Amino acid sequence: MATRRLRAFKSWMKANGVDCSDALDLVEDQNDGSVSVRASRDLKEGDVVANISKTACLTVKTSGAREMIETAELDGPLALSVAIMYERGLGEASPWAGYFDILPFQEDLPLVWPLDELDSLLSGTEIHKDVKEDRVLVHEDWEENIVPLTSLLPENVDPGSFGIREYLAAKSLIASRSFEIDDYHGWGMVPLADLFNHKTGEEDVHFTAELPHGESDSEPDETDNSTDEDEPSTKNSASPEQSLEGENTDEETIEEEEEEETTPMLQDDVSSLEMIMVKNVPAGAEVYNTYGLIGNAALLHRYGFTELDNLYNIVNIDLDLVTEWSTSSYTTQYTRARLALFRKLGYNSDYFEVSPTGESETELLMLLNILLLPDDAYNKLDLALTGDCISKEGREITIGKHKVVLGESCSSSDVLLTDDGVCEALLAIVDKRESLYGTSSSLEEDVVRLGSCVLPKDRRLYHSLVLRVSERRILEKLRSYVREKVGEVNGGKRRKKMMNSKP
Repeated sequence: MATRRLRAFKSWMKANGVDCSDALDLVEDQNDGSVSVRASRDLKEGDVVANISKTACLTVKTSGAREMIETAELDGPLALSVAIMYERGLGEASPWAGYFDILPFQEDLPLVWPLDELDSLLSGTEIHKDVKEDRVLVHEDWEENIVPLTSLLPENVDPGSFGIREYLAAKSLIASRSFEIDDYHGWGMVPLADLFNHKTGEEDVHFTAELPHGESDSEPDETDNSTDEDEPSTKNSASPEQSLEGENTDEETIEEEEEEETTPMLQDDVSSLEMIMVKNVPAGAEVYNTYGLIGNAALLHRYGFTELDNLYNIVNIDLDLVTEWSTSSYTTQYTRARLALFRKLGYNSDYFEVSPTGESETELLMLLNILLLPDDAYNKLDLALTGDCISKEGREITIGKHKVVLGESCSSSDVLLTDDGVCEALLAIVDKRESLYGTSSSLEEDVVRLGSCVLPKDRRLYHSLVLRVSERRILEKLRSYVREKVGEVNGGKRRKKMMNSKP
């Protein structure tokens, strides 16, 4: 049976042009109040299960704050945040009051966690530093762009709705729930569509725009991105920086918006948004949307949750860790010179990715080979790359024991891990990356702690541990892979020595 909250939301949808099929059940979790969508009967591929009027969407264009936003020349997530805070400040007088009642005040993204929890739970993870930088930028945006607006608010808007806590809450909703609607509205909050939960690689329903009345079906609909596992067209799939940082409108963008506003087709666009099934879903099963094929770091950063069985996790090793290792064994001048040679070869990475299977990016192995070159080999290679030679793609050069063709990436890390010195260096760097998690618990202890979590009470601890465990397992896979290569190298040396010792 639907709760009073769900019944009120369904009434609001009906009154505001949001048509939800009776084949969908909205289900409220009694533990945390979250809402999910399930199939009340068998759903077939191609079924249209929701039709959403664009006027029901909360965007800068539909908000009562539109004039204030445009006068302040705000754009992007910053502008949409103002629209959300303004409408929330209207209370029950807002056309979206019934929609806000079904939403949480904020999504529990790390962005809104207290700093002490952020440091204790996420230290060492891929997102720890990024989230702390986000918080600084968001506070700067608030002070520079939001605080001045409070003096312009009408009397019926609560100025308390424009506080830093409310701004962070609005940013969290945008990062986790907003959709790109069309060129006129841009990004906005789409009631009902944002209730479908995510499952990596398991899209059941697709968000799309219906063609306006009279438009030829043969015309390509740019808003309706075709379903592609690598190109999600669902919720906000922008980078965390795009989702969480504010943007000020430059003059060129303002002029483009003014052109849009004077275009009758855009102003009179009464087309609606649709949710269409892209696969069959049996009665009783949850209906999932997808945000794309992304790992737990991005999921937690942008959407506030993780997945135990996520196959798309990665770990990055920063260049700083590599240079730190090098300067511990060699001089700073030596390290800088070798790094300059690495740059001459066309490598510009500031970090190196370790894949879900524990395989290091080949650029990292190339750098380690360069750092370990004997001086004569380094000087010869540096001289060979001086002048115009480096611009000639296809030229073969030798780095240590390896032949490298300029302009081509090495297809396999195996050929760059045939030196035990490189293997030992990589293991030392992996240990440095592991040390960022601190010494309070091992991987095995993290796994035990994860198994002891009780949801939703331990929600933050649970998702931070899922992220930590997934990253540390990747590092362990990399260690195992490198140790195996060390065994192969040493075994090969022993066999060669035995062959040479035979009479």
